[in-house]
Amino acid sequence: MKSLSGKRVAILTENGFEEEELTSPKNALEEAGAKVDIVSPQKEKVKAWQHDHWGSTLPVDVQVEKAKAEDYDALMIPGGVINPDQMRTNKHCVEFAQQFLEAGKPVAAICHGPQLLIETGMIDGRNMTSYQSIRTDLINAGVIWVDKDVVTDNGLVTSRSPKDLPAFNKKMIEEITEGLHSPSAYTPGPAH
Repeated sequence: MKSLSGKRVAILTENGFEEEELTSPKNALEEAGAKVDIVSPQKEKVKAWQHDHWGSTLPVDVQVEKAKAEDYDALMIPGGVINPDQMRTNKHCVEFAQQFLEAGKPVAAICHGPQLLIETGMIDGRNMTSYQSIRTDLINAGVIWVDKDVVTDNGLVTSRSPKDLPAFNKKMIEEITEGLHSPSAYTPGPAH
């Protein structure tokens, strides 16, 4: 039996996600037996960014306005420069991510993906990593920033860049296998 059989994972994304940071975790989750939905503000398709140009287009399974965190066991947030910057100004994306943190469900974010989590007001005091360019943003949000390939804190999994994907995917699957973690002790602060 696969370790994630019967589990549902939401990948929350906007146009401009770094292609490999969505496709690699999605493939790893599906290979482990999980059902994966791409959740997005986009209606039908979401477009990838691949290093320095537009990449492939993927179908959107659920629009974020209609998505319910209770339907999922975990949340994954890919990076890319454009994607998280758009999501952090979308109240539906912020609220969707908040619901996972509030419930103690595993949340995995790579590269620039943690930018969205800043907007939840729920990462103060958490151990995290990210792409180097958003390190100061996370520290200013109260994060204890660590320069490692993968950092885990009570079900919250973060990594720095595509080169960390093997470690990120492995740890994300471990955390989802473990299931619920203690819900975040932090209450959402005011949106920035």
